[in-house]
Amino acid sequence: MNEDKASEKDVAEVAARAGRAFERLVHTMATLRAPGGCPWDTEQTHQSLIRFLIEESYEVVEAVEAPEGTNLQLLREELGDVLLQVLFHADIAAAESGGFTIEQVIEGLDTKLHDRHPNVFGDSSGESRMTAAEQQVFWDELKKKEKSDRGPLDGIPPHLPALALAAKAIAKARKADIVLPPEPTSLDDDLPFTYSEEDFGELLFSLVCRARQNGLDAERALRTYTRKFIEYNS
Repeated sequence: MNEDKASEKDVAEVAARAGRAFERLVHTMATLRAPGGCPWDTEQTHQSLIRFLIEESYEVVEAVEAPEGTNLQLLREELGDVLLQVLFHADIAAAESGGFTIEQVIEGLDTKLHDRHPNVFGDSSGESRMTAAEQQVFWDELKKKEKSDRGPLDGIPPHLPALALAAKAIAKARKADIVLPPEPTSLDDDLPFTYSEEDFGELLFSLVCRARQNGLDAERALRTYTRKFIEYNS
C-alpha cells in the first residue's frame, strides 16, 4: 500500500470512529432535552447559554496558556464543554420555526472548508501551489465575494472584549486601506514604549490605572471608541 492510500485509510478510520462517538453524543443531548429528560437542560434558551459559551471559551484559552505549557488533559475537557454548547444551541434551534439541525451545522461547515481549500479538495490547478500567505489572500477574496453586501468593518462581533474588538477592527481596517488614528508620539517618561509583549502589557496596565484615577472605565472607553470607529467607517 503506497503512502497516499495509507493516509486515506487512516483519515477514513479516524472519521468513522469520531462519527460513532458524535452520534452517541447527539443522542445523549437529545435525550437530556426530550420530555422526561433533565429539567434544567430543557429550560435553556440561546440567550441563557451565552454566558456559558463565553466562560467555556475562556477556559479553553486558560488550558492552552497554562504557565507550565498547554495542559492537554484540561484542554480535552474544555473543548468538550465548548462542543456541548454547540450541541445545546443546535438542539434548541431544531425545535424553533425556521431553525436548523446539528446536521445542517456540520454540513455547512464541511462545505465551507471544501470551498476555502481548493488546493486540497479541488483540482490540481494553481491553487495547489499556493503558499500560506497566498492562501490567506485567497481566503480574504473569497470572504469578500461571500459577503459582498457588507461594509469593510461589518461582521465584527460587538461583544468581543475591548482589546480583541480593537484588534479585529484594526486588522480589517488595514486590509480595507482605512486610515487609522495616529499612534502616540510621546508618553510620560515612567511609561515604557517598546514593542516587547511584556513592556506593552505594562503600558496597557499603566493606562488602565490612569483611567481608574480619573474615574474612567478603561474597558468601556476602548469599546466605545472602537465602536464609533467601526460605525464611522462602515
